[in-house]
Amino acid sequence: MSLNSGIHWSWTTRSGTSGRAGPRLPAAGGRPQADDVRARAPGGSPRKEEAAPYTRRPSPRSFAREVFLLQLVLVLFLVAAAVVALVVQTRHDTMADARHRTLAAAESFAHAPGLLAALDGPDPTATLQPLAEAARHASGVDALIVYRLDGVTLTHSDPTQLGKHVIGPYAGAAEGKPFTSTFKGALGLSVISAAPVTDPAGNVVAIVSAPVTVESVQNTVNRQLPVFLASAGVAVALAAGGAALVSRRLGRQTHGLGPAEMTRMYEHHDAVLHAVREGVLITENDGRLLLANDEARRLLDLPADAEGRRIDDLGLSTDTADLLASDRIASDEVHLAADRLLSLNKRSTTPFGVHRTSVVTLRDTTELRTLSGRAEVARERLRLLYDVGTQIGSTLDVVQTAQELAQAAVPRFADVVTVELRDPVLRGDEPEGSSTELRRSAVAGLAEDHPLYPVGKLINFAPGTPMAAGVSLGRSVVERDLAASAGWWSQDPSRAQQILDYGIHSLMVVPLQARGVVLGLVNFWRAGASPPFDEDDLAFAEEVGRKAAVCIDNARRYTREHAMAVTLQRSLMPRGLPEQEALDVAHRYLPAQSGVGGDWFDVIPLPGARVALVVGDVVGHGLHAAATMGRLRMAVHNFAALDLPPDELLSHLDDLVARIDSQDEDAADDVQALTGATCLYAVYDAVSGRVTAATAGHLPLAVAGPDGTTTFLRPPVSPPLGLGAGLPMETAELTVPEGSRLVLFTDGLLTCRNRDVDAALEVLGETIGVPGRAPEATCDAVIEALLTCRPDDDVALMVARTRLLAPERVAEWDVARDPAAVSPVRRACARQLEEWGLDHIGFGTELILSELITNAVRYGAEPVHVRLLLTDTLVCEVSDGTSTAPHIRRAKDTDEGGRGLFLVAQYAERWGTRYSPRGKTIWTSQVLTGGAAPAEESVEDILGQWDDVEL
Repeated sequence: MSLNSGIHWSWTTRSGTSGRAGPRLPAAGGRPQADDVRARAPGGSPRKEEAAPYTRRPSPRSFAREVFLLQLVLVLFLVAAAVVALVVQTRHDTMADARHRTLAAAESFAHAPGLLAALDGPDPTATLQPLAEAARHASGVDALIVYRLDGVTLTHSDPTQLGKHVIGPYAGAAEGKPFTSTFKGALGLSVISAAPVTDPAGNVVAIVSAPVTVESVQNTVNRQLPVFLASAGVAVALAAGGAALVSRRLGRQTHGLGPAEMTRMYEHHDAVLHAVREGVLITENDGRLLLANDEARRLLDLPADAEGRRIDDLGLSTDTADLLASDRIASDEVHLAADRLLSLNKRSTTPFGVHRTSVVTLRDTTELRTLSGRAEVARERLRLLYDVGTQIGSTLDVVQTAQELAQAAVPRFADVVTVELRDPVLRGDEPEGSSTELRRSAVAGLAEDHPLYPVGKLINFAPGTPMAAGVSLGRSVVERDLAASAGWWSQDPSRAQQILDYGIHSLMVVPLQARGVVLGLVNFWRAGASPPFDEDDLAFAEEVGRKAAVCIDNARRYTREHAMAVTLQRSLMPRGLPEQEALDVAHRYLPAQSGVGGDWFDVIPLPGARVALVVGDVVGHGLHAAATMGRLRMAVHNFAALDLPPDELLSHLDDLVARIDSQDEDAADDVQALTGATCLYAVYDAVSGRVTAATAGHLPLAVAGPDGTTTFLRPPVSPPLGLGAGLPMETAELTVPEGSRLVLFTDGLLTCRNRDVDAALEVLGETIGVPGRAPEATCDAVIEALLTCRPDDDVALMVARTRLLAPERVAEWDVARDPAAVSPVRRACARQLEEWGLDHIGFGTELILSELITNAVRYGAEPVHVRLLLTDTLVCEVSDGTSTAPHIRRAKDTDEGGRGLFLVAQYAERWGTRYSPRGKTIWTSQVLTGGAAPAEESVEDILGQWDDVEL
């Protein structure tokens, strides 16, 4: 136990006059324990102590200052005594070391080999002086002196002493006994040791002495003295600092009070604590009770030894014990203790002291029990109403919303909940009339063997039943006792008995009304020991019904809008791909997770064994996106009918979108613009194998060759539709071999889970590059590789495998600009038709070619070119170098010619004009399976009625 904790314990523990232990509390509300432990944070690390509400400046006679001075004096005394003891002990040890060292040096030199021979020599000093000096330095003594028995000095550290007679205490050495003593000689006061030198007969022939001066010994001690003093200073500083910290901590805990003030404050604290008529408890955060006053003991019926015991062992109720043992703050919480209703307040004492304790006050509020019970019921209902409001309407699905309603009220309000909705509501329509035919849409709280109608059952509630009254009258009905409800029994008596046998005994029917229309019913059932429904329950159930009805109506309207959008989109999307021989096409369309979108695709056959592939994307979802997609798709079809090149078609489409946006902005402020739409338009020519593509802000066309090589045809990027601002569109061309796959797609295919677009394009290229894979298999592989999750945007994907028109099904001739050249070309075409087995349309074809070639020779410019293509139809093309287009009109009576173009239109199934950078091409298309060609007489009849003029 530390000094601080010991003092703390001494003044916080005493015996009261009643013979019981007094409260163990410091005056400022600190922890009443013997050990002084700092408050720690929940993680166990030391926490900074918070300041007391006020601090008192320590007086000169405060208890903490007295303790500090006492500790400081005691430390100074102990350090000084330690320093003196160390100095004395060091001096003693140094002197003892000098004695041992000198005696060892003297004896060692006295027994050194050759010493006797040197002594008997003619000049002992010359021989021994160097040896003695070397031995002196090696042994660390101040001198190594050799004397003869007559006292003549043979060796000495001072050369002036050689040969002199020395008188000293050497009698013992002369008798053959070594000795050590302190003697003042030529070197001053010294510690001298002497050893005899004996001959082989044992006679002493000389004496060796080794002195160490006392001054040398003192110097050794003096060299260690600064270390002793420095250590003493550090010890004093540390001790003073420790004493200051202890005193500061003690001063903080005692608030600078003196012993008399502390005693007086404790007595006042004790008197007030036990005199108030309010229970006071002080608990420690580890779950122990530290203090309880008399009122608290009475209210909680605590045992006599409650202080110091764990709260869980005091026999309190679970909620009260949990509150006292936790560190939770409480304000006026009502707890039941035996037959008393107690109001508890709990606060932590940490802001007012350094100990982690809590103070709890208790008041007897038994008379408030009834009011508290009602308040608790109301609070629980409000909480349940809030929870129901957050749980219902998480989706815009009608059935899911009904299921959420059923689950939200079980089991906190009802044991069983069923929801019945009208069939039009489930389809998204608004119900009309007061039909009592409803479909059970959700059930919660029932086991599998329940006797109620199952989910999905269409129930026609009989008149007089609570459900029929709820639907027809729009009011709630409470049946406290189902066994006594005649109307409820009339619906299905046998099932009603099964329900009663199941344990259900009370029912409350609440209509789901939104905007004055009854959408359905929610039925709350109680079973077993649950009390019957009452009027308070009805008010709560109606509030829940109003919230749920709004959510269901929102889901119904969303369902209707979604169905309309889906219907519109399906009506605008291509329902099937047109027949053509140039491409083998497969496609996929996947709707977005959030509903219908604006992605579309198209395959448009063009004359001359060509096919247009289109894919587009309208930003957004819903009706507007679907309608916008339909407008753009129809516009593309109309522009494609003009047989425009891809760049011109997109330029016209861009202008159209810009005009529509301008008109919509002028018409209404709430009309959304079409900008944000993108489009890719590509044309494949089955004769040349050339692909021509242009894009308006769309992703590029992917091309996979038969050998597996993959490229992306990237036309110069143009802005999305409506943002071109008159900028020209540009095209990109690529000739592909037969069996290549053209892949068109929208961005929804690449952006699953925010994947990087470049990485997705790389995966797409690897997937479509597998050789020999059919278009359908390629679509499946692309979907599997890229759509690892349900896309946030809709996805359009189209894969087209190319075919080439066989060379034997193509015939071409260059025509000189001479009227005489028309006949040979016409005959050559007739021979080609015979080779193809098309004699039955030969007359009409010759007439068509004759008129077209003649017009090109007369009114056109070189080069004039004729081409026949045999596909599922016979295509005749005549090209020249001018861009003037002919058109049909009724001939005047005075016109001599100009009837040929009308005949062309009559004999051909379709005809038109296509422009190119080098001129124009007039084409016709004839069916191969038609009847015989018209006779010449019928031709004359036609020409007699109509006429035309070429411009």
